[in-house]
Amino acid sequence: MPCHETGCNSDAPLTEKTTRRDIRRAVLPPLLAVRDVTMRFGGIVALDRVSFDIGEGEIVGLIGPNGAGKTTLFNCVSRLYSPNEGEVLLAGHSILGLGPHRVAALGVGRTFQNLALFSTLTVLQNVMVGMHSRTHSDFLSNALRLPGVRREERAIQDAAMELLAFLELTSVAHHPAAGLPFGTLKRVELARAMAGRPRLLLLDEPAGGLNHEEVAALATLVRAIRDRAVTVLLVEHHMSLVMKVSNRVVVLDFGRKIAEGPPAAVQQNPDVIRAYLGTDVGAS
Repeated sequence: MPCHETGCNSDAPLTEKTTRRDIRRAVLPPLLAVRDVTMRFGGIVALDRVSFDIGEGEIVGLIGPNGAGKTTLFNCVSRLYSPNEGEVLLAGHSILGLGPHRVAALGVGRTFQNLALFSTLTVLQNVMVGMHSRTHSDFLSNALRLPGVRREERAIQDAAMELLAFLELTSVAHHPAAGLPFGTLKRVELARAMAGRPRLLLLDEPAGGLNHEEVAALATLVRAIRDRAVTVLLVEHHMSLVMKVSNRVVVLDFGRKIAEGPPAAVQQNPDVIRAYLGTDVGAS
């Protein structure tokens, strides 16, 4: 069966895992449901009634020209913005009344286009910061350094080191973030986003600034993250990466959804070609 009919990766054969994922998507409620989301900034309509679903275990690419509304949508999902209209549901429950920290605690992690690491902290410490939503100690327990606090800190450090091993960052675990290569810092940012054990991971242009070899490694890494039971929503301008790893692709243009479907179908969609090239398909 062709990939464009199954929604699998363009370079991956149909497997039992792919079939199970398709069945889950057909019978279970989506992990993320975006319903008619509209976002205005004064007279500017950044998002115009955008709707789509993401099923558990999917990698969904979100693409569009600059200014299409991709990062604005990310900010609505992670609750940095509150949309003027519409609904955002996580596992069937609205998250629009919740703050960013509460949404993170429910299992939504994200990276940012611009790195937001603490340059004077070590790589390990940066990742441990991302685990704050998993801690249970109160202020007094921390101040008194009670045994439970020390046990919790050891458990968090062990979990952070396991995550660094997964992302091949063990060798720089105790190195300050300052001075590390940009590609390495991108992985540190990714590690911190995963530190809260997200069910849904929002990746905002993770390939930005990476070289060809690093982008190829990122493609493998995104799939490996998905295989750890993490659903991925990927905003990216690197089209070959998006088309290689995504099960489905959603396309925005001027805040509106203009296409959605398997990568091969989206690549041939006349509206998508027009949005990127600025000309009608077949025009001389």
